[in-house]
Amino acid sequence: MNRIVIKAHDADTRISRHVYGHFSEHLGRCIYGGYCVGDDASIPHTRGIRNDIVAALRHIRIPNLRWPGGCFADEYHWKDGIGPKADRPKMINTHWGGVMEDNSFGTHEFLDLCSQLSVPGQPPCEPYICGNVGSGTVMELSQWVEYCNFDGQSEMTQLREKHGQKEPWKVRFWGIGNENWGCGGNMTPEFYAHNYRRYACYARSYPNSPLYKIACGAHGDFFEWTRVLMEKTCLSQGRLLDGLSFHYYTLPGDWPYKGSATEFGEAEWYITLKKAARMDEFVRAHGAIMDEFDPKRAVGMIVDEWGTWYEVEPGTNPGFLYQQSSLRDALVAGITLNVFNNYAERIRMANIAQTVNVLQSLILTEGPRMVLTPTYHVFDMYKAHQDALKLPVYVDSETVRGIPALNASASMNDDNAINISIVNVDADNEQPVKIDLRGCTLSASAKTSARIITAGKINSHNTFDEPDAVKPADFAGAGKPSVSSGSLTLSLPPKSVVTVTISP
Repeated sequence: MNRIVIKAHDADTRISRHVYGHFSEHLGRCIYGGYCVGDDASIPHTRGIRNDIVAALRHIRIPNLRWPGGCFADEYHWKDGIGPKADRPKMINTHWGGVMEDNSFGTHEFLDLCSQLSVPGQPPCEPYICGNVGSGTVMELSQWVEYCNFDGQSEMTQLREKHGQKEPWKVRFWGIGNENWGCGGNMTPEFYAHNYRRYACYARSYPNSPLYKIACGAHGDFFEWTRVLMEKTCLSQGRLLDGLSFHYYTLPGDWPYKGSATEFGEAEWYITLKKAARMDEFVRAHGAIMDEFDPKRAVGMIVDEWGTWYEVEPGTNPGFLYQQSSLRDALVAGITLNVFNNYAERIRMANIAQTVNVLQSLILTEGPRMVLTPTYHVFDMYKAHQDALKLPVYVDSETVRGIPALNASASMNDDNAINISIVNVDADNEQPVKIDLRGCTLSASAKTSARIITAGKINSHNTFDEPDAVKPADFAGAGKPSVSSGSLTLSLPPKSVVTVTISP
């Protein structure tokens, strides 16, 4: 039998809610035709932003939103996106589809979106702005920070007030460029490190508005980039950054083969899930390099682009990256979020790519219709881990097709409820598992409840005509925890994600 050991007595780290963050770029129908329907739309909206999308994201307690890119960030000039919309200059989105960008969704609209996504009485949805290093200037980024954050008299604050915003927004999270080893300028790590130091120097923390500065990090196994960035920013003149990003996309094959989002067999099912599980390997390897220069782990690893990448849906613009999301993607999300929970000491933020209509979306739209994807439902099932105390997990699992059948993470919230999330990648077989809870005492009244997401086929997915083909349900197979032994036994159905809650 599979075995999971949870050591509650070793718990000393909180899982930041920010690892459940999201990414929305000016790409395809993520912004326009996704969030933004315009002031005159018949679709219910608030100041041009769809109410149903806002409600769905508030339900899963979206903690942060990264914008405007992505590759788009390093060709975006923020002053083009302020002022009367009719007067804003137009541009060509050269990265994504060669379509016209009219800049009608800019800084004010983005920060309004984040405000709408925030729920009173809960931590707000914080904006994460990625600045232009590839084609922008130091002054441009410096003035953008000033425009957003300075509470005083200056040219930028007068400009902000002229456009209707008297009080500063106090944006905390700032990315200094994006993928500058590639679409953000094809830089060497040494060249970018020196540029980062210049740009970060003039991205100032104003009174009561401290910045959390995030440097462009590596992708995949580009370990040299991580080493150079840490050496140049952590040992010279003290620590100059707060976070270092990392990007990893899961593909069913080797680039450029991406396969179909819905037409695949068991071979691609297991290949995709095996590659998703490599997130653990990459986090450990890049984290080990970071530990050499930052043994106290003051610098956060920021996985601000992750998710699956398939061929676009037939008949859609190849540059829009619009793809379906199946049960396979739900398991990729569960595997990945388990990794983030388990490495909470180093990972401080993560952002799935992307929230609406692009890559591994949580939400798809078609005119007035909206559908929640299986990935959305996993975020809903995992939201209990946000800001909860990480419980170290050790998994002894059977293997299937060369990979562990099970992976897991666990946490304890402030009410002492324990949440355990488990993924069974086995497409055909149940996997029984015994869970040993160590370092915590279960009362005689302790109860379990559980939610599960699974489906009849490995490629099951939600459509606008069948929006509930894949959705969570109550799972009765969790049984009752044994108070005497501190254990729990359950049998996980094939191809499933389960979150078990043990209430005191």
